[in-house]
Amino acid sequence: MTKKLGTLYLIPCTLGDTPAEQVLPQFVINIARSLSHYIVEEPKTARRFLSALQHEQAIQALHFSTLNEHTPAKDLPELLTPLLAGKDVGIISEAGCPGIADPGAELVNLAHRTGIRVIPLVGPSSILLAIMASGMNGQCFAFHGYLPIAESERYKTITNLEAESARRQQTQIFIETPYRNEKLFSALLKQCRPNTQLCVATDISLTSEQIQTRFIAQWKSQPAPALNKRPSLFLLLANR
Repeated sequence: MTKKLGTLYLIPCTLGDTPAEQVLPQFVINIARSLSHYIVEEPKTARRFLSALQHEQAIQALHFSTLNEHTPAKDLPELLTPLLAGKDVGIISEAGCPGIADPGAELVNLAHRTGIRVIPLVGPSSILLAIMASGMNGQCFAFHGYLPIAESERYKTITNLEAESARRQQTQIFIETPYRNEKLFSALLKQCRPNTQLCVATDISLTSEQIQTRFIAQWKSQPAPALNKRPSLFLLLANR
């Protein structure tokens, strides 16, 4: 008789201090607070999130394994041990949705190859929310993560992304460490053409959320947005 395997649930989390019920369906909340085993990017954050959901068990009784950018590939199979023993497991990342710009993707791939069922649950993805609200091309877009820090490489990358956007009419999406947001914003205004559109999406899903799309020329003619230490996404769409 074939042994039953557990199910791997991809559990979205809130993007900040927004109450979970505002961004997560009740079905997702119910699953998140019913499990005993979790694979998380940051245990402290995950415990705080599950505590806010009023987990059915004491937080101290839950089992947490860590999966982050520093986890070696050779350690991934061990993370599947509870699933192979028939226990359901939830992945919780720091990025909103596991597997999207997140190290959990590698474990999900291994789960598929092992025959483990993977169920993605509905929740906030800052990337998708930003593209939705930007008014830019949502049929052709690319997420590039962080741009280079060195000024010369950053300018070169921005120029290349703008050219690719114009060629394919592709929305280019990228992020920066929050304390360097203002430097990136300034570099975009300096390097991009006046008729290129730039969307700045800040504090997505929070009460302080600000999402604005302007042409570069318009951004230059008004005060710069307050971006320091605020999670932001930047989206470019260039005219042909």
